[in-house]
Amino acid sequence: MTKLEPGKSTLEVEELMELLPHRFPLLLVDRLVDIKPGEGAVGIKNVSYGEPFFQGHFPQKPVMPGVLIVEAMAQAAAAYVSYTEGVDTSGKIVLFMGVDKARFRRPVIPGDQLRIAVRTTHRRAPVWKFEGLATVDGKRVAEAQYSAMLSQPI
Repeated sequence: MTKLEPGKSTLEVEELMELLPHRFPLLLVDRLVDIKPGEGAVGIKNVSYGEPFFQGHFPQKPVMPGVLIVEAMAQAAAAYVSYTEGVDTSGKIVLFMGVDKARFRRPVIPGDQLRIAVRTTHRRAPVWKFEGLATVDGKRVAEAQYSAMLSQPI
C-alpha cells in the first residue's frame, strides 16, 4: 500500500482501493475528481456492457440498477471523506444508515459515464450525512440524500 499524497484533486482507482474496502464487482467508482476539501468531489463510473449486473438487469435492455447508483454515490462520498478528512478506515467498514429522497430520472446504460457529485451535509463522527447527484452527459439521472457510519467489521 502506498501513501496517498495530500492535496490532490484527482484520485485514480488504485488510490480509491486504498481508501475503500470494495473490490470488483462491487467497486463502483473508477476515479474521484474535482476534490475540494470542505465542499465535495465528483466520482466517475464508466458503465460498461461487461458489468455483471447487466446479465440479469435486463438482458434484452441493460439498465444499471438504481440501488447500485446510490451505492456508487456512497462509495464516492466515503472515499472523499476518508481522503480529505484523513479518516483512518483501516480494518473498518462504512455502513449505510439511511437513504432519503432518492429519485431516478432516466436510465443509465452501457457506454454512459456516470458523474456523481457528492457533498457532506452533516458530520458528527462516526456518522456523516451526504447529498449525491448523478448525471450523464450533463443530464440528471439520480439524486439522493443518505447517511452512513464508520464501523468495525461485523
